[in-house]
Amino acid sequence: MKTRQETLTIRFSEMKDAAALMALDELVWDRNTAPAPLEWTSRDHYLLHCPPGTQLVALHEGELCGYVGFRNPTSLHSNRHVLELNIAVHPDYQRQGIGLRLMAAAKDTARSKGISKLRLRVLSSNPGALSFYRYCGFTEEGRLIQEFYVDGRYVDDILMCCFLS
Repeated sequence: MKTRQETLTIRFSEMKDAAALMALDELVWDRNTAPAPLEWTSRDHYLLHCPPGTQLVALHEGELCGYVGFRNPTSLHSNRHVLELNIAVHPDYQRQGIGLRLMAAAKDTARSKGISKLRLRVLSSNPGALSFYRYCGFTEEGRLIQEFYVDGRYVDDILMCCFLS
């Protein structure tokens, strides 16, 4: 029997992935992982913000089980060496190394494009994600104290980065 690691494929996102990516976003991004649930109003709305090729998707036996998205944080030429990441893995596939493989693929892709810094944001109320990002080599570079008020409590927005060599 093959493990999920052995049957995992990682590739750039395609148009045909939109519905599965939208469903994964709806499942993963909730009040515990984001300041507000992520809701796409339509496939076109999703594709406007996440066009094909701006994510690496993980597929287990053809089923989309995770992604890492990347984009330049600004349109400034002086900021072109930086990519902002967001990553999601389906709950049924978490803690099986898929996030690690996606992050490694994102780092390899970024290096091949001359990117030297990756950055991301994570809520202080998400200790599992914080631990995962630290394990992947990210360090805290800033913190917006009490940036969000979620479910009756203030939550910090933690800015993390990883420098690529």
